[in-house]
Amino acid sequence: MDFTLDTVYPPAEDSELLLEVALREVREDDEVLEVGVGSGFVAEKIKEKCQFLLATDINPFACKMAREKGIDVVRTDLVKGIRKKFTLILFNPPYLELDEIERKGDWLEKAIDGGKGGIEVICRFLDLVRDVLDERGRIILIVSSFNVPHVFEKIEKRGFRWKIVAKRYLFFEELYALKIESL
Repeated sequence: MDFTLDTVYPPAEDSELLLEVALREVREDDEVLEVGVGSGFVAEKIKEKCQFLLATDINPFACKMAREKGIDVVRTDLVKGIRKKFTLILFNPPYLELDEIERKGDWLEKAIDGGKGGIEVICRFLDLVRDVLDERGRIILIVSSFNVPHVFEKIEKRGFRWKIVAKRYLFFEELYALKIESL
């Protein structure tokens, strides 16, 4: 398999924000799940700082790239089929809404198109994450100013509390790292 920018999402400002917060949040006794591992940029840098790390991605090219960095990866949609509980879950989801004309039907599109309002993938994640989240677990989720306030409402509606733990300003949007926990 050949890796190009057309198959795996390259690390960008949102990836760097997730890494920054993950490095502050991760503890030695954490069992970590990174959902949507992509190139493995974050997982590679925190895997030695926790007890256990597993990653998922729907993209077979991303899975192969992450495995080549020594990351344990399961190819799946979000967390489907995972039967373990994690104390820290990291997710830099697709959070943009692509127009029909921007859609190509390729793997990179899956990494950036969050569906209607940019929050459909986030909502599916929130609906599934309790199955893999330890009762005292934490989630670090990256969202865009394009997603607010709707994403906050969706989080609260599902029985989670959230707070913004870091921000990154870009010229066209603001990125937020949210720390999410069960009520």
